[in-house]
Amino acid sequence: MVVTALGTSQTLAWASSYYLPAILAEPMAAGTGVPRAWVFGAFTVSLLISALAGPFVGRVIDRYGGRGVLALSNVVLAAGLTALSVATGPPGLFVAWALLGAGMSLGLYDAAFATLTRLYGQEARGAITGITLIAGFASTVGWPLSAFLEHALGWREACLIWAAINLLIALPINRFLLPPAPAVPAAAPDAPEAPVGWKPHREMFLLAFVFGAGWFVTGSMAAHLPGLLERAGATPLEAIAAAALMGPAQVAARIAEFVVLRRVHPLVSARIAASLHPIGVAVLLIAGPPGAILFAVLYGAGNGLLTIARGTVPLAIFGPVGYGARTGLLGAPARAAQAFAPILFGLLLDAMGVSAIFISAGLCLAALGALLCLRARPAS
Repeated sequence: MVVTALGTSQTLAWASSYYLPAILAEPMAAGTGVPRAWVFGAFTVSLLISALAGPFVGRVIDRYGGRGVLALSNVVLAAGLTALSVATGPPGLFVAWALLGAGMSLGLYDAAFATLTRLYGQEARGAITGITLIAGFASTVGWPLSAFLEHALGWREACLIWAAINLLIALPINRFLLPPAPAVPAAAPDAPEAPVGWKPHREMFLLAFVFGAGWFVTGSMAAHLPGLLERAGATPLEAIAAAALMGPAQVAARIAEFVVLRRVHPLVSARIAASLHPIGVAVLLIAGPPGAILFAVLYGAGNGLLTIARGTVPLAIFGPVGYGARTGLLGAPARAAQAFAPILFGLLLDAMGVSAIFISAGLCLAALGALLCLRARPAS
């Protein structure tokens, strides 16, 4: 019940925030009288706000549990969507996306993973995999619904309907179907609580690099995958058809994690995830356009596994104590990298052409090297 409930609310949260610009950026720009790039600039600011707020949100969940935080996220997301629906220029646009950034920090995967860890402790891996499996359909649900609402009613009305969905569906799910977190054991009176911070330094910095590199590639491919495949020689139709397979590949990889890879250490799954994109790059370079489909499938599968690893690897290495604070810290550079990835990778594509793919492959190989430096057992 918890996994189904949280997976459903996560699907709605992702669909009404992170996946919104892909469909509504064009009409938002026209309706607010700004260039389309400004909409994505406001979206980038929202991701940076989410990154900055992540560590604080994680510490709150460590202390009090995540049910209230996730319920609050739906209120904040609804406020941001409502503000977006009445925005008439740059100030209103940026304020609305700032609110959405705060809502994303309170309500997307990092907060959900921390909530599950407070509920299940070291046994949270299966639940983490389960909610990513359900929420993997967020774009599948969100993009067609946003497009339908925009076409039928307009983009402002679409934002208001998403706000209502957060308040009338997602909020009750998070507030009433998620159990309260167990009480935190009381510390000895003479042993004040110490902040987790970036300790142990070696493991934290290695994982911060892994997730930062992985999410840079994720942000780059999300924005440029069809164009990249066209530069590699695929026709526009072939590029779109290949890119469309990324989503099913993500879900298939998460099913494999749930059924098969759950029997191995999460680091093994993470290492597989880091290796799949470079393998896909090699296939694309050797096979040319006929390799586009396999490239997209391998990338999608790796991205699907990496999303799970972001929740399960810190749990396996550090344990459940201070999990929310640690994942908040680890998520900050990842979200920042994801925020700047579309423009930076676009500049690389303009300067290097399809050879820019060597940069993304190199980052994944470097992440694989960092993962190989980590121990496949909890840190003492």
